[in-house]
Amino acid sequence: MAKAIHTMIRVLDEARSIAFYRQAFGLTVADRLDFDSFTLVYLSNPETTFELELTVNKGRTQPYDLGDGYGHLAVSVADVAAEHARLTEAGLSPRKIVDFAPAGTVIARFFFIADPDGYQIEVLERGGRYL
Repeated sequence: MAKAIHTMIRVLDEARSIAFYRQAFGLTVADRLDFDSFTLVYLSNPETTFELELTVNKGRTQPYDLGDGYGHLAVSVADVAAEHARLTEAGLSPRKIVDFAPAGTVIARFFFIADPDGYQIEVLERGGRYL
C-alpha cells in the first residue's frame, strides 16, 4: 500500500515562505537540497511525518499562476477559534470561521488562509474524520 509522504508547491521567495509556514503552522526545515537551477526545501513538524516540499526555481521573478486547478492544503488543529485568533494577531489575515453543516449538523469547523504565494490552506478543527 502507498504511503503519502509530501506535497510540493512552487514558491517565489524561500525565506518569506519558510517564515510564513513556521509562524502559521510550526513547520520547520527538515531538509534542504540545493541544485544549479532550483532548491527543494522540506518542511515538517512533530505532529506528522507528512512534509511540505517548497520548490524554489532560481532566477524566477514573476509570481506563479496558480490557475484553476489547485485546490488547497489542509491541516488540523485542536481549537480552530484559538488558532484563528493567533493567526489574526500575527497579522496573517485568516478568513472567517465556517461551521459546515449541510444537513443541519456541523460536520466541520474551518477557515482558510493564503500563504505568501496565494496557495490556500484549510485549517480544520480536529474531530470526526479530520484528525
